[in-house]
This record gives sequence, structure tokens and C-alpha cells, in this order.
Amino acid sequence: MTMADQDRRARRFEQIVGDSAALKVVLDQAQLVAAVDSTVLIQGETGTGKELIAHAIHNASPRSGHPLIKLNCAAIPFDLLESELFGHERGAFTGAVSQNIGRFELADKGTLFLDEVGDIPLSLQPKLLRVLQEQEFERLGSGRTHRVDVRLVVATHRDLEQMVKRDQFRSDLYYRLSVFPITLPPLRERLEDIVPLVEHYVEVFSCRMGKHIAGIPDEFVNAFRSYSWPGNIRELQNLIERAVILANDGVLPNPLHSTRADSVLASAAREPFWESDRIRILRALETTGWRVGGPDGAAARLGLNRTTLISRMKKHGIFRPHVPT
Repeated sequence: MTMADQDRRARRFEQIVGDSAALKVVLDQAQLVAAVDSTVLIQGETGTGKELIAHAIHNASPRSGHPLIKLNCAAIPFDLLESELFGHERGAFTGAVSQNIGRFELADKGTLFLDEVGDIPLSLQPKLLRVLQEQEFERLGSGRTHRVDVRLVVATHRDLEQMVKRDQFRSDLYYRLSVFPITLPPLRERLEDIVPLVEHYVEVFSCRMGKHIAGIPDEFVNAFRSYSWPGNIRELQNLIERAVILANDGVLPNPLHSTRADSVLASAAREPFWESDRIRILRALETTGWRVGGPDGAAARLGLNRTTLISRMKKHGIFRPHVPT
């Protein structure tokens, strides 16, 4: 890849932060499929950045000069989804007081991104399959056929293959949608990207709020690297925003402290804090093989400094067990 090609790719993917091997695979796939008109199925857990990849594919495609139209299928009531996709004529149903242009028409010559495509009801799936195969449809309340030239990119956090086996999703539509599947890795499999993501969002939110952040403490980074990230990048983004809001005198607090505290409230409610704290420390030490420091140590897992953890271990009378030789 020439320097000019790298510059063009950087501009197309400028909102996607990270340099991990897992992310590079995804970006290479997006770059490859962008040049053709094949349908793309983007799969991944909630919060992994599926919409960003859809944007990148559109921006790198020959259709980039035309609209990218988006629709979250899970956010539209079932009885209105058909109208949102294909449009309707005035009087097509109760409340249809005017003509409505659907997303397929709006995306003509461009790209249509359907998020959470697994939420499309079975009754509507044959109509989606038809427009994919024939590039034509009728608005609700009209017999006139409209032809469009649309490139479709869809995304879901659901396992469509399993839904097909359970008769919850049409197999013919699934095969038509999954011409080129791209699977986004969860953030816990992209630990190399934690630091650039943290730096990026700290800069974004500090600039937006007009706050000066002196730096990102090692404790902060270590805690983020050891966290499991069930909400993926969206959760990280929200936690960074919270940390910047709470930052005082340029010092960035660790928002995972409160997150982890909330997760143990139920179990801690019936035992003294001293005992629950001791149990958490013991569990972290056992999980890490009694490694205290380092990015994979118990201190990082608990979101503490190494010296703070050692001090708490002494207070609780916690000592590394002797292993006989």
C-alpha cells in the first residue's frame, strides 16, 4: 500500500481508533468490500462500533458522493417499519395524512444501512428479500413499482444463523444478507486499543467541556485494561465522559471504582465492608495467581495502585500462601 493509499484510508477510517491486529483485519475487510456493491453483514456485540464500520464502507465506496441513509430496525414499531422502509401513499392506513418517502427511495444511488436487522418481523422479510433481489418495491397503498439502485449494509448483535434454525429468520434472506460477513471483535479482545481509545475520548470530552486534563494516570489505564467491558466501546466512551466531568484540577479519577462498587452492593449488603473488601482482594489475588503488580496483577484488576493494595493486604492480614518445595 502506497503512502497516498494509506492517507486515503486514514481519512475514510478516521473515526475508528485503534491499531490492534483484530481491528486491522476488520478494516482490511471493509476496505476490500467497499469497492464492490455486495451486501455486507456486520456482526458483533452491542457497542462494538458496527455503525462506524458501515460509514467507513460507504465513505470508501464509489457511492460516497451519494447519501448514506440509516435506519435502526429495533427502534421502529413493527406496524410502522414497512412504511419506514418502503414509504406509503396518503390514506394508505389510518393516520397516513400525507405521502411518505421510504428509506430505500431516499438511499437511491447510495447506501442504506439497516441496524439491528435481526429485529425485522418475519412477515416483512419477504418484501426485504424482493427489493434485494430485484431492486424494486411498491409503497404502501400504491400499485406503482419503484426501481432503485441501493447498496445495502446491515448490522446485528443477534446470531442470525441460530435464528434461522429456530425459524425466527428466513434462511433465504439470511443467505442474501450474509454475502460478505464482517465480525467485529469485542473490546476485551482488543486490549492493545485501550490506551489509544482512552486518549482519544479524553481529548474529545475535555475539549467539548473546556477542561484541562493534566494526564492519564497509570492506575486509570491499568484498571481499564483489566476490565471485561461488557458494553464494549460505548461503555468505555460513557465512562471516559463521566471521568472528565468528575475531573478536579486536571486529575482524571477512575470511574471504574464506582462501577465495580455498584456491582457488589447486593452481596455486600449483608456483610461488613471490611469483610467484603477482604474477600474481593483475596478473589483478585487468587485469579491472578497472587501477582500483585503489573497490568495483569490484582492491583490493576481492582483498580488500585500497587502500594495501596499491599497496604490493604497488611490491614486485612492477607499474606501469600507458602508453597512447600
